[in-house]
Amino acid sequence: MTEYDDKEQIKYMPVQSNLALCRHVLRRTENELQSNIAASMQPAGDQCSGGSNIFTEIPENSPNGTFVANLSMFGDPVTSTVKLCLSGTDSDWFYLDGKNVWLNVSFGKTLDKEVLDSSVLLVTLSCSEEGYPMVQYRIIVQILNENDNKPKFLEESIAAQNISEVAAIAKSRISLDCIMMPNFWGYFGILHFVRQLAEVDSVVFTAKAMDLDGDTLMYVIDRTRGDFKYFHMDLPYNGKVLLSRPLDYENIQELEVIIHAVEMTTRERQRSTARVRVIVLDGDDQYPQFLPCLYMFHDGVKVCTSPTYLVNITSRLEPVGPLVFTPGPIFAEDGDKGIMTPISYSLLSGPGSDLFQIDNITGSVSLINTLESIPASTIYNLKVMALQVCDSRKFSLAEAKIRVLAPNRHAPRFGATQYQAFVQEDNNPVALVSTYNGRVLSLMPSDGDFPNVSHTI
Repeated sequence: MTEYDDKEQIKYMPVQSNLALCRHVLRRTENELQSNIAASMQPAGDQCSGGSNIFTEIPENSPNGTFVANLSMFGDPVTSTVKLCLSGTDSDWFYLDGKNVWLNVSFGKTLDKEVLDSSVLLVTLSCSEEGYPMVQYRIIVQILNENDNKPKFLEESIAAQNISEVAAIAKSRISLDCIMMPNFWGYFGILHFVRQLAEVDSVVFTAKAMDLDGDTLMYVIDRTRGDFKYFHMDLPYNGKVLLSRPLDYENIQELEVIIHAVEMTTRERQRSTARVRVIVLDGDDQYPQFLPCLYMFHDGVKVCTSPTYLVNITSRLEPVGPLVFTPGPIFAEDGDKGIMTPISYSLLSGPGSDLFQIDNITGSVSLINTLESIPASTIYNLKVMALQVCDSRKFSLAEAKIRVLAPNRHAPRFGATQYQAFVQEDNNPVALVSTYNGRVLSLMPSDGDFPNVSHTI
């Protein structure tokens, strides 16, 4: 019977019955109140089922004991029958203390977002109570990033760089480097090595740096140190380093450029610095040089001028080998000392060029035939050309002067080996020297090769 039914019966029953029913209702109400009070004194059942998953955030590098989460919705684990437990792969990062979850880094680890496999730590929270099934929830902890890393250059991007000296001035042309190799018959063949030369303002290298915090980086060339005048950047965000001026291997073989990688989107503006060596390779930009060089300066530039080679030969002389010139043998080498392209020699057509021959490899000049009908004191001015084997457009000229002399088979002779003569005493400082017969002493040497012989006392 409900309370409503009781009230209806009290309304229609006689007075005696009504009093009895009132006593019954009061007695039942008192029993229900006592039951409710007794129930409130007992622990509430199934306290684990009222929870939910927990999502929270903490910064990386947080110290040990940092607050993570509160578990008050599960009652007081100390006074109640509820038992809580943390488990899972990431559970070592946390510990329980009463109603709270705290960060645990006491065993020497650091909560570093860049080192973790994931920026989210996932822990299983198990809640159990006597008489009820265990309930599990997830604690999801997002690790917040902090700017705790400097930019770091990739090693391969700042390694020593090789660049041809002609890279800054070449117009995407092809340079042929060659080596002369002896073949089966003893002659020299040519091996070609192709080098592609870069264009104007060509990219020397591309600097690359990484920021583990994901910050945006820009690259800057240090304009106070190193050889910065040779390099520039068009766009600071791509790290491409370009040439600013031509390179000259003959003057400088190695450069250094200093690059800074700087954070752009942070308050700290952390940076890293790299020194990059740029090794200048010799490009094919020089012509052959006859040695020994006669250096002259033109507009501040030292220029190697060709010497004049000199030699005297005798007419009607049999060819006996290469002519010996002064100041040295005819010899030329590539002006690019780092390449040393092979040189080929030849004589240009001209007076007397048909009387001589030149070895195209060694540069030695020799007679072809005996000079029978060549008058004495004849001078041949031969033009010797030295050119690169792989590029005939690169050549130099030198002059070889060959003076033809008459044969000289006899030494000059006097008529006697001893002469006797007299000088009369006189105050005159000049006097004739006479022989016994009064003739003036005459010393006239003779030469079987030359009619006119000069002599001195």
